[in-house]
Amino acid sequence: MDGVLIDSEPAHKLAKERAFARFGITVPEGVYEEYKGRPDATMIQGVVASISEANIDARELLRLKHLEFEAVEDLAVPIQGAKEFVNWAKSKFRIALATSATPRNRQAALLLLGLSDGFDFVVDASGFSHPKPDPEIFENALRGLRADSTECLVIEDSLHGIVAGKAAGCHVVAITTSFAEALLRSHGADYVVHSFQEPRRLLDRVLNLGSKIGD
Repeated sequence: MDGVLIDSEPAHKLAKERAFARFGITVPEGVYEEYKGRPDATMIQGVVASISEANIDARELLRLKHLEFEAVEDLAVPIQGAKEFVNWAKSKFRIALATSATPRNRQAALLLLGLSDGFDFVVDASGFSHPKPDPEIFENALRGLRADSTECLVIEDSLHGIVAGKAAGCHVVAITTSFAEALLRSHGADYVVHSFQEPRRLLDRVLNLGSKIGD
């Protein structure tokens, strides 16, 4: 969702900066880049663990980050063409949303997008235990769709998401909203696209030719 359907990275980054600032912590820009596309808990736990002299409760820091995000979430904006693509795809395929967002943030983002009822199945942070690059989130989505992984296409923007999608046995389209094309390809993306027009053309070809994804 984040980085694919909605550009929420600036809002999430600002919320983290404000939460860390409450503890007197300034996180280098490179650390934000390192954790881009990964769950908040993973990033916060990693930063706290790296500050050996600090006595900080990572759970409290995460709670404050969520509060800060709610104050700035209006900075998030839809990715161009995302809503139209989802509506088109739902008319042709069974589709699922697999996101690391909290249930509250997932619901708010889908409301902003006008896609509250846009998916046949949804997995959010309440629906898995192991974050990407573990494939659990996509495996749960596959079960929800009652689908075979080889017949599924994952659309991702993050490097760990690509690895997770491939580990789940899916074909992966990577969109260049968060990372450069070369990085996306080096992490195993089957296709790299720059807009939602491209995966639609790919799937139109599958429908028109009666072929399978990857043929």
